Amino acid sequence: FHAALIFQISAADCGCVSCVSSGVAAGPRLNNNQLYKFSYTTEVLLNKARGSKEGSTGSRISCEVDVNLVWRDPNNDDEQLVQLAISNLRIEHPSQSAGKNNILEGTTTEGLLGKTNSAAVTKPFFLHLRNGKTKAFYSYWKEPAIIKNLKRGLASLLQVQLHTGKVIENDVSGRCLIEYKAVKGQITRTKRLETCRTAETGFTTHSKVLGVSRKSSSVTVFKLDDGFIHSAVAEETHWVSVNARRSTAAKVLSRQTLTLIGTEAGPLEAAGKDAAGVVKSTDDKLAAVGIVAEKVKPKCKSCPSLFEHWQAEQKRLEPTGLAKAAAPRSFLALIQSIRKASKEEILKVLKSASKTSLPQVVDAVTSSQTVASLDAMLQFLNFTDAKGFVLQERFLYACGFASHPNERMLQVLLDISKGKIGSTDIKESVVIIMGALVHKLCQKGQCNVPTVVEVKKMILEVPYSTEDDSEVQMYLLALKNSLLPEAIPIFTKYAESKLGAYSTIALTALQRYDVGLITSEVKEAVNRVYHQNLRIYEKNVRAAAADVILSSNPSYMETKNLLLSIGHLPREMNKYMLSKIQDILRFNMPASKILRQVMKDMISQNYDRFSKVGSSSSFSGFMAQSSDVTSTYSLDILYSGSGILRRSNMNIFGASKGAVLHGLQVAIEAQGLESLIAATPDEGEEDLESFAGMSALLFDIQLRPVTFFKGYSDLMSKMFSMSGEPMNVVKGLILLSDHSEVIQLQSGLKASAEFQGGLAIDISGGMEISLWYRESKTSVNNRGALVFTGNITVDMDFLKTGVEVSFETEASLDFITTVQFSEYPFLVCMQMDKTTFPVSDFVTTYEGLPSGKNIVSRKSNKFLIPGSEFPLHQENSDMCKKVFDSSW
Repeated sequence: FHAALIFQISAADCGCVSCVSSGVAAGPRLNNNQLYKFSYTTEVLLNKARGSKEGSTGSRISCEVDVNLVWRDPNNDDEQLVQLAISNLRIEHPSQSAGKNNILEGTTTEGLLGKTNSAAVTKPFFLHLRNGKTKAFYSYWKEPAIIKNLKRGLASLLQVQLHTGKVIENDVSGRCLIEYKAVKGQITRTKRLETCRTAETGFTTHSKVLGVSRKSSSVTVFKLDDGFIHSAVAEETHWVSVNARRSTAAKVLSRQTLTLIGTEAGPLEAAGKDAAGVVKSTDDKLAAVGIVAEKVKPKCKSCPSLFEHWQAEQKRLEPTGLAKAAAPRSFLALIQSIRKASKEEILKVLKSASKTSLPQVVDAVTSSQTVASLDAMLQFLNFTDAKGFVLQERFLYACGFASHPNERMLQVLLDISKGKIGSTDIKESVVIIMGALVHKLCQKGQCNVPTVVEVKKMILEVPYSTEDDSEVQMYLLALKNSLLPEAIPIFTKYAESKLGAYSTIALTALQRYDVGLITSEVKEAVNRVYHQNLRIYEKNVRAAAADVILSSNPSYMETKNLLLSIGHLPREMNKYMLSKIQDILRFNMPASKILRQVMKDMISQNYDRFSKVGSSSSFSGFMAQSSDVTSTYSLDILYSGSGILRRSNMNIFGASKGAVLHGLQVAIEAQGLESLIAATPDEGEEDLESFAGMSALLFDIQLRPVTFFKGYSDLMSKMFSMSGEPMNVVKGLILLSDHSEVIQLQSGLKASAEFQGGLAIDISGGMEISLWYRESKTSVNNRGALVFTGNITVDMDFLKTGVEVSFETEASLDFITTVQFSEYPFLVCMQMDKTTFPVSDFVTTYEGLPSGKNIVSRKSNKFLIPGSEFPLHQENSDMCKKVFDSSW
């Protein structure tokens, strides 16, 4: 295909894939001394994806066009200089039934355009055609860009080849691949819009699950009469939709109609050696300005300043409102304002924000990802001051969730890491988030830019060059975020570490890699950990090793050895592994096929092995299923032999069209608590220090782990001071999806598409132990409000029209595990609940004039999703009844 394109480009000068024989017209030929009179109409309609024309907004431009031949090359009849002149321009509403909603009612074309634009429209312009293709487009440099672009759109309709074939062409849309099909006086031109190259570039979210898709089509049908254009009808459509909810989608429909209404005597052909010389002699102010549309900078006379916008939105961004959909909606609107603001304007807002709303402002400013916003944050934050911990971490997390980070953002974090940092927690977060940015930049094809190379070198080498446990752990977490293939040997080494924390990070990191990168050497190391070939490992480490084995296309022998181990493991791990195997089979995970093969062997599957009892469990289920996205959850609970929680792992995944997003993981770990109830630790865990903590992974980004307590004295002080309130893990506003592009329409108009998704989130977790009631309780609480908005506007300076599609929801999800160890066997109850939550869809169309007059129409659809308790295995339901009965 690429070779074919190269050939087509080389053939573009003659306008065809295979050159036309001499004497046969390659494109339409105009007659000398003849004036061709056309009627021309172009309209653009904006609406939701499945909306009708009646509910659309937009505009229609109509005019008459005079076309005549100015000059022809004496040696080539297919090289022509054509003059076009527009007259009687009219701007109308596209709907005849608009009535009171017709914003153009009572206006005149000259009143809308103004004197400058009105005069520019009627000035003639020239098109130099060679073999039916544009060689040059002549107009005036000082002419308003919107007028020049409309003229380019009209001129592009005269560009056509008369035979079937593919060719690379330049027109108003850019440099595009065009397919022509000629059949008996009719030519169909199909423009492959996905191939078009223009100077205007946007950005988009890399995640396919959270991203945005655009589908476009462009077809022009030419009808010929005696080898010349009798009519040309062009129609192009662009659909832009949110991948996770394709009903949140907007459509742009653009039509052009050029019809020959008659001919009459016209001016004589001019003499000259070339087209450029003829144009110069006509008017020396005319210049070859290019056929490709130029950028148009929209002007907004009535738009509020950033500070005024912030004053209107700040109440919605107070912490008390973060669970409401108004918070992420205001967050997204504020980001759009910040992207147009200067560093000084942004600093003014940062300095004026209240102490409670300031963290949310930091989220918005950092998520804006402009040069001015990043400079403002660097000036505002002082990383040497430990008191600024909250704002510093919010800045770092917003960098980690950045939708389209650049090299400079990574360089900023690298510079911060090399400087003095007042908080050790912030130092850890800086390094961990640098790993996440390395991964995102590598996804964008920027793995070899200097800053990425420097950070890669640092995070790959430091684990080997330090003996500080906390530093090694910090860099392992950064590597876990980076997903660098070069880090796999490092994780393989640390998987077999004597320190359980290292092993757990390494093994959970290996599980995130593509299965194709898990080599036989890696598998051998992971199997050594699980089967304890070299040393005794903690249960949670062995459980993590089992997860890697089962998710990496295990061989028949690997699977058999894993099954044969059940019955020879510590009591609770026996139950955990049995539950894991049953969950894989029930949920038809990739390993289920090989498991069923191995289980045909009665030695691997028998009553003794598959009847182990205990409280540990593993369970997966569906949270939601739709044609757009499938969401699943999993809960893994591993207890120590004494009945105290060892590891709790909750995961939520989203899948769409083959792509998978790890939306959430909250892992709670506890160790060394057996002394509280005078119990005996399990094998390999006799000397573990008392510890409990939580680790969160959010939208594929590993966050800094949180410690509940460490050491026996810390444990006792925390126990006696426990308020029962959960500890915050992550709280703030996240820019989930971010898509911005300019859609160049064939008419010369531009449609600006801005699609964003924002999430207000509050994740907290806690662990309570009551020696009096001999009961422990762990909780993970997730609160959130989600908003997606899609906005497409066509701003012609004298008329602005647009459509906004959006949806929003507010939800909460709680996961609580209660363990009663007053008797044996222990009673364990797990609960995973979602509350009833609302979902709202909105469609808004709007039209506005520079005078301030505007018309807005809004429609909404609201419904409730009933709350429920997510199903877990039957054993858990039976146990919960006993727990609540005993509690009562």
